[in-house]
Amino acid sequence: MSTDRSKELFKRAKRVIAGGVNSPVRAFGSVGGVPRFIERGKGCRIWDADGNEYIDFVGSWGPLIAGHANPSVLKALRAAMALGTGFGAPTEREIELAEVITSALPSVQKIRMVSSGSEATMSALRLARAATGRERVLKFEGCYHGHVDALLLGAGSGVATLGIPGSPGVPACYANLTIQAPYNDVGAVRQAFERWGDEIACAIVEPLAGNMGCVPPLPGFLEELRECCDRSGALLIFDEVITGFRLAWGGAQTLYGVKPDLTCLGKIVGGGLPAAAYGGRRDLMTQVAPDGPVYQAGTLSGNPLAMAAGLATLGELAKAGSYERLGATSQRMADGLGEIAREVGVEFTAVAVGGAFGFFFHPGPVRNFADAQKAHAGRFKRFFQSMLEQGIYLAPSRFECGFASLAHQSRDIEATLAAARIAMQKTARVR
Repeated sequence: MSTDRSKELFKRAKRVIAGGVNSPVRAFGSVGGVPRFIERGKGCRIWDADGNEYIDFVGSWGPLIAGHANPSVLKALRAAMALGTGFGAPTEREIELAEVITSALPSVQKIRMVSSGSEATMSALRLARAATGRERVLKFEGCYHGHVDALLLGAGSGVATLGIPGSPGVPACYANLTIQAPYNDVGAVRQAFERWGDEIACAIVEPLAGNMGCVPPLPGFLEELRECCDRSGALLIFDEVITGFRLAWGGAQTLYGVKPDLTCLGKIVGGGLPAAAYGGRRDLMTQVAPDGPVYQAGTLSGNPLAMAAGLATLGELAKAGSYERLGATSQRMADGLGEIAREVGVEFTAVAVGGAFGFFFHPGPVRNFADAQKAHAGRFKRFFQSMLEQGIYLAPSRFECGFASLAHQSRDIEATLAAARIAMQKTARVR
């Protein structure tokens, strides 16, 4: 497999772009080799600058749940583009997308559109602090909520992939206001609220952790978090940037039956374009300017192209059988990988929930970030490299989910598992 063109582009990029990439994990730092510069995508496949073809399980890190260059999404974009690319003024499509979201998610009565998941979590945090008059935030180790100062401690995902604990430049006062607890640890949640309950403005959590791999909540964890917030007067924020519309039509909050006060959305709601949102109870959202005193604004918020792409993507997901297909695809991946690992004799565990799956070179169970960090980094690196060489594009980090799309067919999954058999045999030699 030739990578000459990608090497040339990466060398060129490093001269003018920090790290040669515009988001750190894309640099392939933890897996080795050169990042692939992608030229085009169609369905579940992408092609790089050297003409190599891959079955893609990254999907732009989750948004492309309908597949690359989905015809309905492209049609909607062409129609929107013909009218103009942005106005900095209200459009009807913003209302239409907000109506779909509020009808789908049981906890969201009003929303505010923004342009990124980081912007959504930052804004939700500000609103929670204003609404409660408190400053402390409870977050969970390995949960990533964007590059927000107060939330970068123990942030999993790219931060963990790069092997750094947080980020220089984050003032100590922010870190001092952030309480960390292990994900899925009910006892730690209780202890945090017993010690700081009347100071905690909110608890923020990925209801299914997607930035330490794919780690579902244990029974009772989200319920206990909800009860502790209620008893203390703190707000509960679900970061559904990954899980929103991926695990179920109503997100993880519908799947697990726990209602947060505020929800952060991203990825799928923009259909592959920069769009995100935060929303929740009406009494909270009416505190956001111009209705209330909590200021938040954005020049590109509610951009008409992003709204069109989001609406078209949600239209594809609303079709009968969409979530059954996504779930079957993810489950076949997890089951197939697990079967191959057992045959080869490699310590391994895999999980699938809705349209997401994850795996670890670890015997399991993986319940939190500490467990995820015990997974064999060298084996993941060799597995990733072999899969890439065989035309399977996985996330270049052992702390990320894999994403199924409506474009993946059974033949794509079987081709992927055939490649995995070869890759797993190579992985078994890594000690």
